[in-house]
Amino acid sequence: MDLDVAILSRIQFAFTVSFHIIFPSITIGLATLIAIWEGLWLKTHNPYYLQLAKFWIKPFAITFGMGVVSGIVLSYEFGTNFSKFSEMTGAILGPLMAYEVLTAFFMEAGFLGVMLFGWQRVGRKLHFFSTLIVMLGTWFSAFWIIAANSWMQTPAGYKIVDGRFEVESWMAIIFNPSMPYRLTHMVVASFITAIFVVAGICAYYLLKKQNLPFAKKGLSMCMWFALVLTPIQAWIGDMHGLNVQEHQPTKLAAMEGIWHEKEANVPLLLFAMPNMETESNDYQVGIPNLGSLILTHSWDGEVQGLKAVPPEDRPNVPLVFWSFRIMVGIGFGMIAIAVLALLLRRKDRLFENKPFLALVSLFTPAGVIAVLAGWYVVEIGRQPWIVYNLIRTSEIVSPLLAERVLFTLIVFVVIYTLLLGVYLYFMRKLIKKGPPSMAALEQQLIGMKAPGYALAWVKLLQESDTQNKQIRNKEGEQ
Repeated sequence: MDLDVAILSRIQFAFTVSFHIIFPSITIGLATLIAIWEGLWLKTHNPYYLQLAKFWIKPFAITFGMGVVSGIVLSYEFGTNFSKFSEMTGAILGPLMAYEVLTAFFMEAGFLGVMLFGWQRVGRKLHFFSTLIVMLGTWFSAFWIIAANSWMQTPAGYKIVDGRFEVESWMAIIFNPSMPYRLTHMVVASFITAIFVVAGICAYYLLKKQNLPFAKKGLSMCMWFALVLTPIQAWIGDMHGLNVQEHQPTKLAAMEGIWHEKEANVPLLLFAMPNMETESNDYQVGIPNLGSLILTHSWDGEVQGLKAVPPEDRPNVPLVFWSFRIMVGIGFGMIAIAVLALLLRRKDRLFENKPFLALVSLFTPAGVIAVLAGWYVVEIGRQPWIVYNLIRTSEIVSPLLAERVLFTLIVFVVIYTLLLGVYLYFMRKLIKKGPPSMAALEQQLIGMKAPGYALAWVKLLQESDTQNKQIRNKEGEQ
């Protein structure tokens, strides 16, 4: 069997970027949550906020390190596997990637050490400032990466000279037509991802009857965040969809399984098996006209279909179609969980309902899966173009031996699988160990020269924890 260098290079890049995106999708949101908890602790001196911040800062550090290590590889792959792409677009994408390093990476690297190890070495306000800088660093990193990728989706502000892209307007390049929608969608998705990671672990503790006050505070806050952010994310997604319809109609047609060149009264497909050979959908089940209403905000709105472009200009429709439905399905599942949490809260059953807690635990990785599915929609839906409607992916592949690309792909799969195993092993150890005890927090607060009333609060909670343990032990004996 003949090996295709272009296909192998695309699979290799898809695998490495899929592995990498797991970690920023957690750290962006987790850094924000840690900053919120630390800020609330400084404001209220409630030790549960400090307990949440100090516990989750370690998973954040491990996840951040994995993101940095896995992200470095991607920069090299541009040159090794897609060298012509670097030659053609280097004047635009090179500075955007450099800005990410000069702003986000330097901010994170400069203050991450203070954030991780400075609790008893610097003042409380300086430590909080460091946490805020790290949080902003994750946001800036997302800003520049999304700006670069969005330019590839909806190129603007450029001119082509001798087959190479040159800058006409940096503002038009950075704030290209899809960038604001995609940046907002990604940052909110990352926050929701972290919310469900935290909520899932807290629900696990509640099911196991461990670290109960800590778990209740974490779950309660996360469910309030989810109740607000998940519907907002659905609205942002709708706005993003309208933008895709305007600038990338072929991608939208693949997302919705629309084949006719122009189609009105489009149904919303609940289930279908897109068939690229027959250019139709098998086993189609849909709601009449609802697709037009969602896609055009008109009951009988007209949408461009896949047949409006030649077959060679279409993406892999089944992959885009089902990736989109996985993302949307998880999103609606998260909305349902947030609403259910509100109903249980009103009945004072939020922390005792075992089926709900089991469901939240099951959704711990759901945000990561949704982000991956959304990324596949974006990237596969753009194909066969690397820069939409300007450069085909097949045109920029490096002249490599297929066997060498296959070998490096296998090496990446093996190494990254081992890395993921190590990451999950240490995350499991941290979760089993649990948050710092009130006694440990008391000693740390003394080292931080915290106010007397903050120490008194921790002391009171420490005594309460001891009494609760004694009661649970007696109940267990009986």
